[in-house]
Amino acid sequence: MSNIIKLLPDSVANQIAAGEVIQRPASAAKELLENAIDSGATKITLAIKEAGKTLIQVTDNGSGMSEIDARMSFERHATSKISKADDLFAIKTMGFRGEAMASIAAIAQVELKSKPESDDIGTCILIEGSTLINQEPCQCTSGTSILVKNLFYNVPARRNFLKSNTVELRHVNEEFVRISMINYNIGFSFYTNDKLAYKLLPGSLKSRIAALFGNAYNERLIPVVQDTDIVKITGFIGKPEFAKKTRGEQYFFVNGRFIKHPYLNHAVNNAYTELIPGDSFPSYFINIEIDPKDIDINIHPTKTEVNFQDARYIYAVLHAAVKQSIGKHSLTPTLDFDVIPDIEAAFQTKPSPDLKQPSIVIDPDYNPFANQKSDFIHSAPSFKKPSVENWESLYQKTENKEFVPDSSKGFHNSTIDPDSNFERNRFMQIHNKFIMCNVKSGMMLIDQNLAHVRIKYEEILDRLKGSQKHSQQQLFPQNIHLSPDEALIFRSLFNELTNIGFIIEEAGSSDFVIVGVPTDMVEDNITEVIEKIIENHKDCKDDLSYDKNIVLARSIAINSAIKSGTKLDDREMQEIFDQLFMCKVPKVSPDGKNILTIVSVSELENLLAQKK
Repeated sequence: MSNIIKLLPDSVANQIAAGEVIQRPASAAKELLENAIDSGATKITLAIKEAGKTLIQVTDNGSGMSEIDARMSFERHATSKISKADDLFAIKTMGFRGEAMASIAAIAQVELKSKPESDDIGTCILIEGSTLINQEPCQCTSGTSILVKNLFYNVPARRNFLKSNTVELRHVNEEFVRISMINYNIGFSFYTNDKLAYKLLPGSLKSRIAALFGNAYNERLIPVVQDTDIVKITGFIGKPEFAKKTRGEQYFFVNGRFIKHPYLNHAVNNAYTELIPGDSFPSYFINIEIDPKDIDINIHPTKTEVNFQDARYIYAVLHAAVKQSIGKHSLTPTLDFDVIPDIEAAFQTKPSPDLKQPSIVIDPDYNPFANQKSDFIHSAPSFKKPSVENWESLYQKTENKEFVPDSSKGFHNSTIDPDSNFERNRFMQIHNKFIMCNVKSGMMLIDQNLAHVRIKYEEILDRLKGSQKHSQQQLFPQNIHLSPDEALIFRSLFNELTNIGFIIEEAGSSDFVIVGVPTDMVEDNITEVIEKIIENHKDCKDDLSYDKNIVLARSIAINSAIKSGTKLDDREMQEIFDQLFMCKVPKVSPDGKNILTIVSVSELENLLAQKK
């Protein structure tokens, strides 16, 4: 039998390894930014073109590299961070595996220029697909500058899997925000297609949050501080009244590294119980400082997941810290049993001797019924006792009118039998949730919320396909502030939102003014609707079946439809009924839930015939 197992060529092995570390332009930007931070830089610039597909450049004023170190930085598992296995449990830097530069060089064209401050001349290295093209001395400033061109140029299959520039830019922006936020002592600049997106000056964590998300956050945040023998928790949480319908502003850091941890996320959200609606999310920006030996950060290629040696303890401390912060800043109702001095003084004041008790004069001979009996009898209403023969006249007789929906308006696509003979003006609302009406075969129950969602959903899809706009100017335009990532999503939807009837003006990089809204939209929930639109698009960004119009129509329909618990009159129930059966799919909501059901006469008879 011949041997079939053999070593892969270095070029193939490097490309496979690169795929684990560098999944998209944002991955490369993240690794380069982290290396710049580890170099001790106080000023870092990120510049990209075409969302990083064409160019990613990171320049820093850090320690720089010697000629030998510059060349060694492209070798796989070459690192200055660890030298023995025990060092893995004492890592305090951002990078440590020695994979980033080698992985990037395997699937891109890379140019590196670096010079230590003590040297007069620097080093320039050109590498393409892990192959060294050139290395020579060069003139450059102290620090390091790395250009990554044409990412995945030699792996076209991987490049074809990249999303649109808008989506990829959002990922790069997200990584930049995460890294720059926690490294608030470093100045950052971010350019996209030669346009300055961010200019961040060194400062405090709060000032950095405000610089990234807007000055309004200076008033929205309250500090969180908790220090124990095992863990130190610092950062900020948002006031409950500023909770949003999107999850975007939730950041955990462990020893300065961004992480995702659903268990700790629950600890924070649980502290806001009964303070915010169930579908809202509080903002938080929290750093957890802990001994590196008590965590494992080497469980995921991107290092965004960590294991805690005692996660339950961290949960308890974090939950208590957030609760304490909320209570300390009087964000929860409290009962103050201390007597206010002014009130206490008022009670201690003796009544004036000039005050007199009010007196009542009574006429003992007054009889209210004297000489009133005849008047009382004549003023009483008279009731006519109905006879047995004419008792039906006490009740309003309803004329039965059979109603068969017009098949030309979409009813032919329904699975409802057109011969079921719906009757007009025979509607009843049950618990302000369901509409009940008679049909030939029995009784129909319609979920009023799901029915209206279906109606709105199909209306909005029709508007998105057409060119006719239905807008109403707002008397008081609404200002909306979004996070950088949310602002990118919102901008990508401008054309579709305009077709629906929104009129939007930009007031800054992350600020917008809603000047007009669709004519049938309630104006007091516009911010909530927009936040849910953004959240739904965020959740669907990596879905292969993602359709922008469908997600947008579903988001607006769900958030603008009549809610369960809303009282409807006969006209409104009739209108929902008529419009529902003009829909293409009247039986099922956009989320796949049943809108209606028919209980047959025989089923009703069986229910009543059952014996206890």
